[in-house]
Amino acid sequence: MIEFLKNNLSTIIISGILLAIVVAVIIKKVRDSRAGKGSCGCSCSSCGAASICHSKK
Repeated sequence: MIEFLKNNLSTIIISGILLAIVVAVIIKKVRDSRAGKGSCGCSCSSCGAASICHSKK
């Protein structure tokens, strides 16, 4: 088991970093969605689907 960890330590570290980045992005998207923020960074006035994303309540 120790030999396996020694041989694959760099792969394990890089995979852990990538996994942490993916999890952080997913958490950010979920929090933004719950807060009612849009998914695009541009103005909604020029978006054809603005009425679907931000329907008037």
